[in-house]
Amino acid sequence: MNSFWRIFSLEFIALVRSKALTMLVAASTAWMLVLPYVIRSDGTVDGSRELYVRYSLGGVMLLLVIALVASATASLARERAEKRLQLTLVRPVSGFTVAIGKISALVSAGALVLGLSVILLGFRIDTSERCHHVLSPEMRPVSVEAEEEYRRLMSDPKTPPALKKADRSAVLKILEQAAFDRYVSIPTNTTVAWSFPVDRYAFKGDVSVRMRFSAAFDLKQNVCGEFRLGGCGGAVSNFTHSVVKVPLSGGSVSDELAFTNKGGKSLLIRSRQDINLLFPADGMKANLFRLWIVMVSALAFVISLGVLLSSVLGRPVALFVVLVMLIVSEMSPAAVENYPDPLGAAGFDRVGLVIAESMNKLMDPVSAMIPLEEFSRNECVEWYDTARCAAVNLTAFPLAVSLVALFVLARKKTD
Repeated sequence: MNSFWRIFSLEFIALVRSKALTMLVAASTAWMLVLPYVIRSDGTVDGSRELYVRYSLGGVMLLLVIALVASATASLARERAEKRLQLTLVRPVSGFTVAIGKISALVSAGALVLGLSVILLGFRIDTSERCHHVLSPEMRPVSVEAEEEYRRLMSDPKTPPALKKADRSAVLKILEQAAFDRYVSIPTNTTVAWSFPVDRYAFKGDVSVRMRFSAAFDLKQNVCGEFRLGGCGGAVSNFTHSVVKVPLSGGSVSDELAFTNKGGKSLLIRSRQDINLLFPADGMKANLFRLWIVMVSALAFVISLGVLLSSVLGRPVALFVVLVMLIVSEMSPAAVENYPDPLGAAGFDRVGLVIAESMNKLMDPVSAMIPLEEFSRNECVEWYDTARCAAVNLTAFPLAVSLVALFVLARKKTD
């Protein structure tokens, strides 16, 4: 344990003496304070919160990723190049202790800067508000629907032979996307219902429905209807192609939400994407704390990856590899969206699609697991997701990287 604290303190003091930590604090503070005066919001409370969260805090996160990844990729590579790592390992200090000590110091520095930014954000947004649990309808997994549709297609004599001979995984991927985007038609004077996992939470306060309806062939159409959730109800009259929140009032809630279309035309809705129940959760300050934990965990993932590569590669190569992985992970969702049908892609496009999907899955903790967009919509960062993110990215992955470094550095010492 003493060896760990020595490695930790040496790395942290190096950040302070090099003024890297001071510059990060100054740059992040300036970004949080100045950006809202440079970029104007739409003047609404929601627009201001989105500006502060996604662009101010998101910009600080981007700055930390670049700066601390540069330090992480240099941490072990520089010591190996200067022959100082061998002296450290013979004291004796294991490669595991060296790696976990350096990772912990860099993560602590990032957590400090993020904590200051989150505090500044707390002065910019209304922390007296309550965030909301967001519930989606309970439906069968898209993989199950895709499997059923695949079996139907394969047994249908009208299915083209080329489709029957196509790669099964590629066809299933297309069918899963189709199931995710499937619309439900609601004719006039018709009621449809969705089941929600209401019993998982103990709710107090108001309930709302967040929905977005579409109308066939019309860019805009008035929506008239009524929602019922047990003894609660609420009417809606608004234009389509916009997200609308409908407050429900009345008695107790149930697990089934019903909507009756009282308009003159049929409506369309994607059940998996366009309908949610919003229940009040705890305060914004607690939600900010959970957001901070998730962001620190994602930062720990990237730093650990940089330290792992620095134990094997030189600093320029390690830094280049991590930055390329980050860039590809940010571009991969757009690439997958532009090529939703792998059967129609050329040979090189298929290879690129596989790479994009792999990077998207590998770097998911850095992009998809940072809920800035959800937080800006006043959604609750759930404790379960926070704990899972911290367990995997803040604990398990750094420990696994340090174990790998134990064997890699031991071999480097004997080479």
